[in-house]
Amino acid sequence: MTATRGLAAARPNEARTRVLRRRVKIIVSLTIGYNVIEGIIALIAGSAANSAALIGFGIDSGIEVLSAAAVAWQFTRRDPERFEKPVLRVIAIAFFALAAYTIVGSTLTLTGVTQPESSSTGIVLAAVSVVIMPGLSLLERRTGRELGSATVIADSKQTMICSLLSAAVLLGLVANALFGWAWADALAAIVIGIFAIREGIEAWNGDTCATAIGELMEGEHDHHDEHHPDDADHNSRESLGAERSDDVP
Repeated sequence: MTATRGLAAARPNEARTRVLRRRVKIIVSLTIGYNVIEGIIALIAGSAANSAALIGFGIDSGIEVLSAAAVAWQFTRRDPERFEKPVLRVIAIAFFALAAYTIVGSTLTLTGVTQPESSSTGIVLAAVSVVIMPGLSLLERRTGRELGSATVIADSKQTMICSLLSAAVLLGLVANALFGWAWADALAAIVIGIFAIREGIEAWNGDTCATAIGELMEGEHDHHDEHHPDDADHNSRESLGAERSDDVP
């Protein structure tokens, strides 16, 4: 398996590449900034409410910052493509840390060792994340595909999984507040943790597309292309024009 499996065959020209690289820097900067704020709020609210779920949510934000920071560092280099493999390894480690957090935390909840507490701050915070983060993830995914960057795609999937965890935390907090179902988010989080392990293995091996989350996001990209064929044609014409200009002596 290769890191470019499933990526667009036609690479963008130099001008388009510069635009895409700037976009990546903006996306990961927004991701880092948001998750730093989210993590601080979650840790403070979790400590005040004695909520292991919210404290874990804050730790998860730190893991996502690690992944995005690795990509941000890569795209400060003169030749980012040279650093694809080591940055993929960092993202893989972030996936494994995320999986460990979700599975261990959920197991402690299901066995009664910890008991999630209801928190209105946590509900609002998780709801905001569910609204904001999937959009950033999909934009980063499309940018990574056009740029041909496995690390950008891997980081977009890290963001998507963290968005799913936000949904699980939101579900658990609401279900616990309304019905006393302390186990609801734990079950969902265990399933997400298993997906995170698979994503981590594939990122470590350099294949960012042959996973359940990757295929889900791939389908979203294909759906976008079906409704915006002019964008795909435009990118193909740009790449073809660049190739022809290179052939001119």
